[in-house]
Formats: sequence, C-alpha cells, structure tokens
Amino acid sequence: MVMSMTGYGRSQKENEHSRLTVEMRAVNHRFCEINIRMPRQLFFLEDRMKKCISRYVNRGKIDVFLNLQGEGTMKRSLNVDWNLFHEYYQLYEEMAEMTVSSEAFPLDKLLIHEDVVSVQESDEVPEDLESMVLQTVEEAAQQLAKMRQQEGSALTNDMKERLQRLTVYVKQLRDLAPEVQDLYRDRLMKKVDDFLALRAEIDETRLLTEVAVYADKSDINEELTRIDSHITQFNDILEESGVVGRKLDFLVQELNREANTIGSKANHLEISQIVVNIKAELEKIREQVQNVE
Repeated sequence: MVMSMTGYGRSQKENEHSRLTVEMRAVNHRFCEINIRMPRQLFFLEDRMKKCISRYVNRGKIDVFLNLQGEGTMKRSLNVDWNLFHEYYQLYEEMAEMTVSSEAFPLDKLLIHEDVVSVQESDEVPEDLESMVLQTVEEAAQQLAKMRQQEGSALTNDMKERLQRLTVYVKQLRDLAPEVQDLYRDRLMKKVDDFLALRAEIDETRLLTEVAVYADKSDINEELTRIDSHITQFNDILEESGVVGRKLDFLVQELNREANTIGSKANHLEISQIVVNIKAELEKIREQVQNVE
C-alpha cells in the first residue's frame, strides 16, 4: 500500500492534574526528519517519542507540537535566600539608626525581589504524566499514518488512471509505427531516385542497404516496448508496501526519456501530438510521485 508523505494527526489526553494535546503535520521531504516542540521538562522523552513516531513514518518532514496544560506541567516552589535577607535586614537597621527613621521594614518589597525570593521549577515529571505523553504521541502518530494511508490510496488510484491513458497512447503509437517507417522510407527513396537521375554509375545495392539502415532508425517499436515494461513495473510497485517513492520517480524519468526519443525519431504530426499528451500525463504522475513516501 502506497503511503502519502503529507498528513495530519491529533490526539488529546488528560488526567486529574494535566491536559496534553499532541498534533503532527507531515510534508514532503527526501528523508525522514522529525522535529518536536514541547515543554522543557519533557525534553528527556524526545528520543523515545521519535522512535515511536518512526514506527509509523519512513519518509517525510514531521512537525510535532505538544501542548501541556494544568498543575502537572511543572512543579514550582519558592526559594528564599535567607543570608541575603538577613544582610538586607541588617543594612536596614543600620540605616534606620543612622537616619533616626521610624519607618517599618519594607518586607513587601523584599518579597518581590528576585534575588531574595525566587520561583524554582522542578524537572521532575510524575510517572502518570510520562506514560500519558508517550500514549498520546503514539495515538497521534497512528492518526497521522491513517491519513497518509488514505491519501496514498487516492494517489494510487489517480496514477493508475493516468497509466491506463498512457497504455492507450502507446497502442495508438504502435498502430502508427509502420506508417512512419513507410513514409520515411518513401522519402528516402525519392531522394535516391532524384540522386540517381543525376549520376551515371552508383552501387545501387549498397545505396538501398543504406536506405534500409536509415529507415530502421525511425523505428519506435523498441521505445514502445520499454514504455510498456515501465508501465507494468510502475503498476507492480504501486501494490508494494514501504518506501517506493524513489523507485517511482526513477520510472517516471525513464518514461519521459523514451517519450522524448520517440518524439525526436518520428517526424510525424499525429505522433508528435500523442507524445505531447504522454508527456502531459507523465508530468501529472511526476507531481503525484513527489507526494509518495
């Protein structure tokens, strides 16, 4: 089953303390690249999350977003620098004595002084939150894989329809191939007759052999046979599972090469029009292949 490289997955879980939302967006990429944006206290789970996602994704750029809300997001505590507090208090008493001040000690101002009272965040993550994160990531990855599979099925159907059109075009070219050779041979023979009329002695047998050789160069049957073979291979690969995008891309290049060869060989209006149609279908197939994993 062909997989698309584009897709979206989302999952959400919550417990009595926290709510976690995981979103994944996948786009085309030559390799497998997973980028995760998450709260700092979950950094230690990054490798495990990537391994989990890699079980469902072989190729593509995956952006993962973790949104964690609630009490379980980060344990916070107040830290008081008592040494600094005592120094401030001692300094206040000395200044009050020197200035004969009766003002009360400004405790409220010291409470908001970051050097005296600071908020510390703990890196500890509750076990239930850790398991919830991994489960939510896996469920989002499953949703992503499901969507990629659905899009892959749509891509497969579209490409098969276009391959069927190519098969029809190949049959039309095969029907026209003898006519092309005959026309090419007739044109050469006319040139030969005109040439013989002006020359006295020429090895006619050798000349006719040369004509036959040049006529064979207009034969497009070999190219048509290779196109048929490539179409068969393409259809077979569409039934495979795993990473097949690069194989399909190679076959599209080969099909284009054969079409170009036919176009250059056959100096024939109808064949040229069919080749244009073939290349138009191949361009559409190439665009779809860029989305295949």
